[in-house]
Amino acid sequence: MGKQTVRQVHEHDLDRVLDIYNQGIEDRIATLETEQKDRTYIDNWLQEHQGRYTALVAEHQGEIAGWAALNRYSHRCAYDGVADLSVYVDRAYRGQGIGSLLLPALEEAARNNHFYKIVLFTFPFNAGGQGLYRKSGYREVGVFEKQGRMDGRYIDVMIMEKLL
Repeated sequence: MGKQTVRQVHEHDLDRVLDIYNQGIEDRIATLETEQKDRTYIDNWLQEHQGRYTALVAEHQGEIAGWAALNRYSHRCAYDGVADLSVYVDRAYRGQGIGSLLLPALEEAARNNHFYKIVLFTFPFNAGGQGLYRKSGYREVGVFEKQGRMDGRYIDVMIMEKLL
C-alpha cells in the first residue's frame, strides 16, 4: 500500500482530523454524535489530547488517512489506569490496514503512559471495527441496549476491552 507512518497529531493536522471525524458522524457507523463538528471543537479536542491522553495520525504517502486517540474513561481516580479509545479512518482508506497501523501504536502509547486497560464502545453493526479490535486481542464485554438515540431510533452500543 505504499509508505505508511504513524505520528503524534499536530495543530496543522486538525483540518484533516476534523474532516475524517465528520465523515464518521455522517456515515453513522462509529459515533452517536449527529452534528458536524467545527474548528473550535477540534482545537479544544487537541488541547485535551496532550500528554497522557495522546492522539496519533496515520499517514499514507504523506496524506493523513486516519487518526486514533486515548480518551479519559472516567474522572474518578480509581479508573486512572483505564483509557477509552477512538479510531477513525477516512472513507477512501477503510479496509486497507490503517486501523491495524494505528491500534498497536496507540496501545504502545497507552503502556508508556501507565494505562493497564483500554476500553471502547462500538456499534454491534460495525463489523469492520469489531474485526480490527478482535484481531488485536480485544474482547466483547457486553451490549448496552438502547444506549442512545440517533436519527429517531434507539441504538445499542457494544463494549470491548483489552488488558495491556
